[in-house]
Amino acid sequence: MSRIGKNPVLIPEGVSVEIQSNLLLVKGKLGELSQPYDTITVEQVENTLIVSRSSDSKPMKAKHGLYRSLFSNMVNGVSTGWTKDLELVGVGYRASNQGQRLELALGFSHNIVFMIPVEVKVDAISEKGKNPIIKLTSFDKQLIGSIAAKIRGFRRPEPYKGKGVRYVGEQIRRKAGKSA
Repeated sequence: MSRIGKNPVLIPEGVSVEIQSNLLLVKGKLGELSQPYDTITVEQVENTLIVSRSSDSKPMKAKHGLYRSLFSNMVNGVSTGWTKDLELVGVGYRASNQGQRLELALGFSHNIVFMIPVEVKVDAISEKGKNPIIKLTSFDKQLIGSIAAKIRGFRRPEPYKGKGVRYVGEQIRRKAGKSA
């Protein structure tokens, strides 16, 4: 069996799970998520979700672990939520937000204005002497990951000085510059 797929998903207090024919609905204090699934069976036993498969074919094994991880991320998201922190490294790199409108100054001739979806809360933190930080919070892990990747894609960290938008704690492989 799949190591990930065979682990049951614990459902905490305040989270309700509804299993329909090929759809899993999860509701919690932070929001509501749904995920369609196929070729696997899902059952709820007391406060756990159990994902099982019918055969040991390679695609079935892959989907077994995939759907178990997706369901676990949904349950954790609606109960505790997910956060991603992005750091702007570079002289003059700034970030500010007014509601869901994020404005980035990343060394281009113009500022980048990026509209954040309503499900994601954004906060731009600027302290004197430190790099600006963009804090994203949401109950949907897939959405927050894609938004963070899109923001990072505006100015990827370059390997010589490390300037750009990076995840907090991310290690950038540095190259040696020209040697005289």
